[in-house]
Amino acid sequence: MIDEIIYYRSKGYDPYKNQGVEMYLFDEVKDNQLAFYLWQNDKTVVIGRNQNASVELDRETLEADGGHLARRLSGGGAVYHEVANLNFTFACVGENYDVGRQSMVIVRAMKKLGFEAELSGRNDITIDGAKFSGNAYYAKADHHYHHGTILVNVDTEKMAKYLKPSSKKLKAKGVSSVRSRVVNLVQLDPDLSIDTLVKALTEAVKEEYQCEFRELDESDFDAEKLSRQIEFFADTKWQRGKHLDYNLFNQERYAWGEASIEIELCEGKIKDLKLNSDANDSSLVKSIEDLLLEAGDSLEDLSKALDKYQVNDEQAEEIKQDIASLIRGLQEGEPVD
Repeated sequence: MIDEIIYYRSKGYDPYKNQGVEMYLFDEVKDNQLAFYLWQNDKTVVIGRNQNASVELDRETLEADGGHLARRLSGGGAVYHEVANLNFTFACVGENYDVGRQSMVIVRAMKKLGFEAELSGRNDITIDGAKFSGNAYYAKADHHYHHGTILVNVDTEKMAKYLKPSSKKLKAKGVSSVRSRVVNLVQLDPDLSIDTLVKALTEAVKEEYQCEFRELDESDFDAEKLSRQIEFFADTKWQRGKHLDYNLFNQERYAWGEASIEIELCEGKIKDLKLNSDANDSSLVKSIEDLLLEAGDSLEDLSKALDKYQVNDEQAEEIKQDIASLIRGLQEGEPVD
């Protein structure tokens, strides 16, 4: 049972510090608490844990413009952050974690601002069918977080400039570009500010949970632990991920998201592989990739290992079976620059 909300609003726009704070709250939240965190990044593309940085964004252009690449622990797709966005995180433990209830905080806040919002698809929140918020999720042991971005006045020209979603993803969503799918809240209310949105969100979370509300200061954090968290997310090896000069490649779009597999061969045997996906369940995809890396040196070995792999629910079984079909459909490919 949640009887205390611990609330923190970021004091700066550094994406790696903001990610470090998020992970700190995730680790430290107690059984009786909900951690509610509001934060902003400056000119940053944030990719999902299992995405391929080289194909999701134009990193060279982003960095030439003074922007940042960040990789999160949750699944889902690439998003563009700038100070005209507001990001939120809910972190809690065990049965206190309720995505529906947490999402209702966002919907309730929108209603306070005069907008009728609704949940859409696997991770979006929309107004009149246009997306203004995308959500993603992460769990480790019994700790969970649910986070997302709220578009207030983001530069959609820059968003389209830096993000490179695949044609399959756009076709699956029935649109032709990044910009056509999203709406800024200032398009609906030109007078809306970040501070006004923060006020609506904090009021909404208090109303939803009806419990003690305590605002944190940075002095409440263990500086040494927070520094380690920040260093993890600031590491360029983590941000860019593994890159293969692959010989075999396959990519498909499924009901649960997109997946691709890259395999590097040496003398006809598997030397290395990489499984990329924007699936919400980032831990499952990583577990399957780890399994495949240990499976053997032939495609048949990969298929056999997946056949034996036991999962806990229908969604995970569907993902497993689709990845098995992805392996069966492998064709020779060219490395991505």
